[in-house]
Amino acid sequence: MTANRLIHEKSPYLLQHAHNPVDWRPWGEEAFRAARERDLPIFLSVGYSTCHWCHVMERESFEHTAVAELLNRFFVPIKVDREERPDVDRLYMLFVQATTGSGGWPMSVWLTPDLKPFYGGTYFPPDARYGRPGFRQLLEHIAARWSTQRGDLVASAGRIFGELDRHASAGYAPASLYPDALDACSEALRRGFDSTHGGFGGVPKFPRPVVLNFLFRHFHRTGDEKARDMALLTLREMAKGGMHDQLGGGFHRYSVDESWFVPHFEKMLYDQAQLAVSYIEAFRLTAEPLYAEVARGIFEYVLRDLRHPDGGFYSAEDADSAIDASKPNEKSEGAFYLWSRAELDPLLGAPRAAWFARHFGCLENGNVDHDPHGEFTGRNILYQAQPIPAEEALELASCKQILLAARSHRPRPHLDDKLLTAWNALMISALARGAQVFAALDPAASARYRDAAAAAAHFIMTNLYGAAANTLYRRWRDGERAVEAFLDDYAALAQAHLDLYEMSFDPRCLDRARSLAGAMLERFEDPAGGLYSSADSADLVLRLKDDYDGAEPAGNSLAAGALLRLAAYTRYEPYREAALRILHAFASRLNQQPLSLPQMLCAWMFELAPQRQIVIAGPAPEPYLAAIRSRFLPSTIVFVNPTDPPLSSMQPIDGRTAAYVCENYACQLPVTSIAEFTRLLDGRV
Repeated sequence: MTANRLIHEKSPYLLQHAHNPVDWRPWGEEAFRAARERDLPIFLSVGYSTCHWCHVMERESFEHTAVAELLNRFFVPIKVDREERPDVDRLYMLFVQATTGSGGWPMSVWLTPDLKPFYGGTYFPPDARYGRPGFRQLLEHIAARWSTQRGDLVASAGRIFGELDRHASAGYAPASLYPDALDACSEALRRGFDSTHGGFGGVPKFPRPVVLNFLFRHFHRTGDEKARDMALLTLREMAKGGMHDQLGGGFHRYSVDESWFVPHFEKMLYDQAQLAVSYIEAFRLTAEPLYAEVARGIFEYVLRDLRHPDGGFYSAEDADSAIDASKPNEKSEGAFYLWSRAELDPLLGAPRAAWFARHFGCLENGNVDHDPHGEFTGRNILYQAQPIPAEEALELASCKQILLAARSHRPRPHLDDKLLTAWNALMISALARGAQVFAALDPAASARYRDAAAAAAHFIMTNLYGAAANTLYRRWRDGERAVEAFLDDYAALAQAHLDLYEMSFDPRCLDRARSLAGAMLERFEDPAGGLYSSADSADLVLRLKDDYDGAEPAGNSLAAGALLRLAAYTRYEPYREAALRILHAFASRLNQQPLSLPQMLCAWMFELAPQRQIVIAGPAPEPYLAAIRSRFLPSTIVFVNPTDPPLSSMQPIDGRTAAYVCENYACQLPVTSIAEFTRLLDGRV
């Protein structure tokens, strides 16, 4: 089949559509010019390469010549990878959500030639069903209206654009933050909490780690044990469920049921990074081995299956894969992860297979009751149906290794092998924190995580950063970097370098964080308040400010947190002032809808907390660092043998390593024993 224009792109998602009969074009001036010259509306299709329903719509519609003829004749079809161009996705998703009440992918939007939307939705079946109009009929209807009622469509697009513009411009005037927002966020989470299975709200259930970040910090600030316990129960129940890959580690995207049992099987790098941090923080709070083991499993999965040979991390793995290697095009969701009961006996031996099946809920006829599409028939999702006694842990590990090795011979899900700066930065942060926590618990694992974090940072700074112009790029794939970076790329990478500094105490990490923070403020800050998500660009009709902490934290939330931490380390007040400008710009939203920005509330709690500084001076800092790293201390910053004044005046005592514990740079007397130091850490005199 003849390839369309997407064949020249690097995006895995665009390349998946390069052999469709649809005359797809990538987002850009060439496509816009074609729409203007042909005087046709644009059909914009937005998705990503591991999106299940994107694959469905491709099979049902975009691979069919009759649909392609309609699209090619009456529209200029454009494909966008939402992960490469989150700015385009965010703008038109705002329109779809405002006009339909919901959103998702694939996203389908019709635009005028000047890029203003007038109709949109998500997945459309080829013919009317599921309460949705048929895609072919919809194309014919919109084409007819463009021919006969174009003025109405253009006027509608103008009105809608005006509303979007007003929405984007409103609500960012500086205002005061009220402490009640913190309690209001906690109370909203309490009302929506599932006290049986953990998690918040109804199904489908998403992990949303930003909420867990908030709850742990709210507990640390207030002593509210309910906040801590909601987060811990959620993490425990998620770890038991089928959403957690019980063999290979890591987590699937979300659960379609309330008990985290039946997942949507795609795996995203940003979920792994954030959940690893959540489990690390749970371990720091509780010292319970479960949380450390789950975090370790996440890291092992990422390092095994998502790591580029040169150190960066790939974006995602698909939900769908082939059941049979001889039929690669016959794919089913979850096929890589599911097991029939009969498969276990020859691999484990009958007695062990029966034992394993009891613990992991495997039934003869499969364990999924509700299977409308027949994808799970006769097969089992592994989950912890029964507690596993400690004395059986070695047996369990042996069984898992046997099944994992067998699974590795199955056809793997599609790997989205592009590398994205923000997602890599989140993973670098997670590994850097893991290296700290595991330093005493498992030194070999700690060293692996430390080296992996450093290698990934080197990859990003080598391949996606232009030092001469202090410019960052969003995406790297197959030797090519492309797309100017967005706010979340700069903010997440600045945060990552702060985490690398806390791992290594290499002053170059602080220097890089400062460079990134300066470039971020220069490129994205709006004098009227807040940071734009993208740089000014001719191919966007509207610049937006990301104001929702969802599956990924908003760029403004990341920026506020990174700037406050950077100010604490450098004592450079303009960073703190810039962070406060962000917080005040979003104050109205935080006061009225605090649950929309829990990660920004984390930044605010850092600002509100008494700032504690610890300086360790001397030749043997490791025992002191181990004491710090085993505790959850979100408002504490640490220096080791600092060379800049005034901290450089803090010296060892009589040749022995000394620890100075300070609050707002007012220091207690230094101590030279771990026992004295831990008493200070825990607030005991």
